[in-house]
Amino acid sequence: MATATTLKAGTRPPWVGLGAAIWVQIAAGNAYNFPLYSHSLKSVLGFNQQQLSMLGVANDIGENIGVIPGIACNYLPPWVILLVGSLACFFGYGVLWLSLSRTVESLPYWLLWLALCVATNSSAWFSTAVLVTNMRNFPLSRGTVAGILKGYGGISAAVFTEIFNILLHGSSSKLLMFLAVGIPILCFAVMYFVRACTESSGNDPSENSHFLFIQGALVVLGVYVLTSTILDHVLSLNPAVCYAILAILFALLLAPLAVPIKMTFARMTSSKSVPIDIDQRVSSTDSLVQGDGSMEKTEPLLMKKSSSATTSESFRECDDGSEVAMLLAEGEGAIKKKRRPRRGEDFSFTEAVVKADFWLIFFIYFVGVGSGVTVLNNLAQIGIAQGMHDTTILLSLFSFCNFAGRLGGGVISEHFVRTRTIPRTVWITCAQALMVVTYLLYASAIDGTLYAATALLGICYGVQFSVMIPTVSELFGLKHFGIFYSVISIGNPIGAFLFSGLLAAYVYDTEAAKQNESNSMLHSSGFSCLGPDCFRLTFLVLAGASALGSILSFVLTLRIKPVYETLYAGGSFRLPRTSDDQ
Repeated sequence: MATATTLKAGTRPPWVGLGAAIWVQIAAGNAYNFPLYSHSLKSVLGFNQQQLSMLGVANDIGENIGVIPGIACNYLPPWVILLVGSLACFFGYGVLWLSLSRTVESLPYWLLWLALCVATNSSAWFSTAVLVTNMRNFPLSRGTVAGILKGYGGISAAVFTEIFNILLHGSSSKLLMFLAVGIPILCFAVMYFVRACTESSGNDPSENSHFLFIQGALVVLGVYVLTSTILDHVLSLNPAVCYAILAILFALLLAPLAVPIKMTFARMTSSKSVPIDIDQRVSSTDSLVQGDGSMEKTEPLLMKKSSSATTSESFRECDDGSEVAMLLAEGEGAIKKKRRPRRGEDFSFTEAVVKADFWLIFFIYFVGVGSGVTVLNNLAQIGIAQGMHDTTILLSLFSFCNFAGRLGGGVISEHFVRTRTIPRTVWITCAQALMVVTYLLYASAIDGTLYAATALLGICYGVQFSVMIPTVSELFGLKHFGIFYSVISIGNPIGAFLFSGLLAAYVYDTEAAKQNESNSMLHSSGFSCLGPDCFRLTFLVLAGASALGSILSFVLTLRIKPVYETLYAGGSFRLPRTSDDQ
């Protein structure tokens, strides 16, 4: 009993789990590695561009279809979810390695397509497990936690690129072996620590400083990776320097673990310096109960377990007389009637899908992320069409700004929702409005705007990830959050298929055919489309879609503003009373 009293609620266990979750979130970025080995699949296995593009579709589908892990999070512990993801990673990438390394000859194309889909689906299992667990462990800091985890997910592509270039010496076969074996080993090592534990109560005054430290470490990591990537392209670094860069990278990834280590030593020091503090608090508590019988002294303790007090609280919060009578009857045990949840309470999936807010979030996310991933998938061709020969800097710039948007979206939305009760969706509205300008910049193809447009798009793209996650949890609760998150994430591959697979591909091929006189010459010779017309119509359509998305996001913001004014009325998140409370 003394040990349970000594450990302040929500201290060491949640922070250890968050540090472990960061490594799992890096592992969840394995789907971003497709560009690193896709060229080898094409050259070694003899695939044409259409076959390679379909493998890219398998990569996107596997990464974003997470309905099954979302449902499993409600019934299975996190370590089981991570175990399933590890097995998917091992078997999926293992089959790809067997084919690419020529260990097994002539594997059918359909088997490789399925293997890649299974391999990247491990990302959905990993990401869902750590997001759901940590959102529940830190229910009062959802935006901050989502921003941190999604920020590490955004920077994971650059981390894997450094490993690919330095440790694996640019070998696609070694990379697939590393993904098949290294990621499962990592998950096995940390899965014990990713678990549900005592929720953070928000009463720890050092909690904000701990979050700031982790966010600062993430910013340093992002700047460091971007700088080292640029130096690697500009300078010819010797192997010793390269390995030193990689060692520093791993040290920065370990930085978040400094928080639980520091808290462990601080608690040990505190327990040695004040050995009788716990007993004094217990005795003083007993004196309140066993003293002169004054109601003023005993009431705070009795309130914690008094069902009549809970009913009285509900009485004060309820304006409708009929609901008051219902609550009083329930408190007396006369009737048991389940009412529909209000926004902010725990919804079931069937209760959520009939709400307009749920589908507004889905469509807004589908437009914003689906249009953004269209540019990401075609960024190399966009650069070539506008006269760039080396597009790797564009990819690095988008990756860094994507990371900055994910981290910044979580931090900024958390600040303003606490200080001014501004709904988080305000920032999605701003991001999609800015995306309209960005797509018009792309369509204009004015000299010098390509880098600026790519940077702006990366930020806006990242913001929507870190804002959508806490918004869904705040409106529909954490109990079934994994399912909600997984279903809304389906908007990503749907948007990619419609905007990229159909629209952008059709416009590009049509313009390329005009330039090269015939489709047969285009496909046989592999000619590229050059000039702003290659994507102009696509960008105009994306601008119109983002304008519609920003309008719908504004409507959603107006709808949920009263909800946020209630949830954050006191400057911090107030967990609503559910129908199961007693």
